[in-house]
Amino acid sequence: MAGLTGLSLKAALDGLASKTFSSEEITRDHIAAVEASSALNAFVVETPDKALDMARASDARRASGDAGPLDGAPLGIKDLFCTDGVESTAGSMILRGFRPTYESTVTSNLWRDGAVMLGKLNMDEFAMGSSNETSAWGPVANPWRAQGSNANLTPGGSSGGSAAAVAAELCLGATATDTGGSIRQPAAFTGTVGIKPTYGRCSRWGIVAFASSLDQAGPMARTVEDTAILLRSMAGHDPKDSTSINAEVPDFASFCGKSVKGLRIGVPKEYRVDGMPPEIDALWEQGIAWLKDAGCEIVEVSLPHTRYALPAYYIIAPAEASSNLARYDGMRYGLRVEGGNLTETYENTRAQGFGEEVKRRILIGTYVLSAGYYDAYYLKALKVRRRIADDFDQAWQTCDALLTPTAPSAAFALGEKSDDPVAMYLNDIFTVTVNLAGLPGMSVPAGLDAQGLPLGLQLIGRNLDEGTLFSLGSAIEKAADFRAKPQKWW
Repeated sequence: MAGLTGLSLKAALDGLASKTFSSEEITRDHIAAVEASSALNAFVVETPDKALDMARASDARRASGDAGPLDGAPLGIKDLFCTDGVESTAGSMILRGFRPTYESTVTSNLWRDGAVMLGKLNMDEFAMGSSNETSAWGPVANPWRAQGSNANLTPGGSSGGSAAAVAAELCLGATATDTGGSIRQPAAFTGTVGIKPTYGRCSRWGIVAFASSLDQAGPMARTVEDTAILLRSMAGHDPKDSTSINAEVPDFASFCGKSVKGLRIGVPKEYRVDGMPPEIDALWEQGIAWLKDAGCEIVEVSLPHTRYALPAYYIIAPAEASSNLARYDGMRYGLRVEGGNLTETYENTRAQGFGEEVKRRILIGTYVLSAGYYDAYYLKALKVRRRIADDFDQAWQTCDALLTPTAPSAAFALGEKSDDPVAMYLNDIFTVTVNLAGLPGMSVPAGLDAQGLPLGLQLIGRNLDEGTLFSLGSAIEKAADFRAKPQKWW
């Protein structure tokens, strides 16, 4: 049966349930799409044999009346998630050839519910990047191109492979992670939906760590409802993760389409930054109008410490990274480059195994944690983080959720900002506050810019209140009626 890759996850699950097609049929269609998409470089490991085995097992379960919530749905898995027996590299040469003997909790939950794994998705090395150009396996190309141009654009980062694969209809949905915007910014750049849930909503066990107090797993898909379906399976308390929240996981999909009348939506004045493109500002105003039409009340709020968010983030995240990445020494797994003695082996392995961006962040992190600078930088950044969280707590006194742009621009060309780390870091200006405060945030595609490239709106909610975001996200989705797709060139 042809054309099954164009279905939404919900439509695919309905078709599987009604036996219109089998998991093996839809999986074969997706495998063919993946094999034909090498120009995108979205997948770093393809697992077609494993996918077909899982699909046949799913069909058998469905035939016996024992189907799970995701049974038979082909998904892509970001290469940051450890997958039992399947190479998991975190986009880094230092983990080349590493095949875990265990499964991450999030992917275990997906397989428990019947999902099918198509392979592992490309990403910025150790999730450090905003353009998917730091990957040891090369950059991912965005399926979208500007009108009249053949230049390859970034799909965003670090979850660039996840975003590109979903946008190019290579999978029904994908896992991703978000440390400073790595789900939401790629979603905005590719016309897809992505949600970073509340910190602790999804287990971090078995996900290669970047910055442990900021990292959070979440789904990417083509509709708000699809991400809700995926998040319900991905989320849940995990005793193996000390930061996992022991809270009931609601049926997130039940919030989609729910009336948002009477909700108060905050518009933070500090997000109106100098130099913001007029079309981003216009889209924001359009989003405000859509929510007003849906019955929401719009209120202006202040998040006064927003201006310090990026500097605080780029102290805290590298500090935690320098600690987390100390374990990659060539002794236990992954790359090992011999030296004349133990110290030289460590030095050679890390020098050849890590890319330039990862080395840069390790050096920054080591510096800010060193004696004499710890108080001046790291402790001060932690205090700023607390103030940012307090700003949000204050905002919740007058509103139920916030509406902002997701990113300060549409997708830019590969190579355009790779020589300027600060320009690259500014891509996270609207997203890092959410990670610093541990809040849920969602990006919903809301329009196209003058070059025909997608733009996203971001919704920010209270702790553990993803349900409100799904209601608001589906309201924006309905109003925007975003149906544009990239023209196939790959």
